[in-house]
Amino acid sequence: MKIIDFSQTNSIMNQYMAEMRDKDYQHNRLLFRNNIMRIGELEAYELSKTLSYEVREVQTPLGTARVSVPTDKVVLATIFRAGLPFHNGFLNIFDHAGNAFVSAYREYTDQLHTDVSIHVEYLATPDIEGKTLIIADPMLATGGSMELGYKAFLTKGTPKSVHVACVIAAPEGIEHIRKTFPDDRTTIWCAAIDPGLNEHKYIVPGFGDAGDLCYGEKI
Repeated sequence: MKIIDFSQTNSIMNQYMAEMRDKDYQHNRLLFRNNIMRIGELEAYELSKTLSYEVREVQTPLGTARVSVPTDKVVLATIFRAGLPFHNGFLNIFDHAGNAFVSAYREYTDQLHTDVSIHVEYLATPDIEGKTLIIADPMLATGGSMELGYKAFLTKGTPKSVHVACVIAAPEGIEHIRKTFPDDRTTIWCAAIDPGLNEHKYIVPGFGDAGDLCYGEKI
């Protein structure tokens, strides 16, 4: 399994991450959503370099051009609701891709909010047999929702390769993916890897609840 951590290289992505982490910037939901989307666009561009390509001839008004274009059939998948702006960033780059959606939410099973269970309620996906599956979710914390989402997508076929894309990952989530995803066909892409999780299973230092920061608090 490959792990790509963009924080190890200086780029404009670090500026977006700084703004998203800054509690003063977080009052601006539009900026937060846009930064998540922009990180999705940058990750999608880098991921596109790993696809298979072929040369095609394109007729221009003045002649014929030979252009190398991707041949992989891509399906972009995301987990409601925090994944939506991240998904849109990928879709801006892979505009010919199929799209898959799953609804998963975390539920605390104790009063101290330390034990968490993940529930999947909704699935809408095209056929993913032999496709390049990109699962985009901003936070890879425990990895539980990513695993359940992946298993739900597998009911519609077996992908050729799997790309787990996130904004921030925790080592616990990465290890869970390593144990539950096909090791030889999976790559993890993240803008940063943070030290770990707190007792409530949130990434620390992270930036908080991505869904709430994008769309407001839930009840």
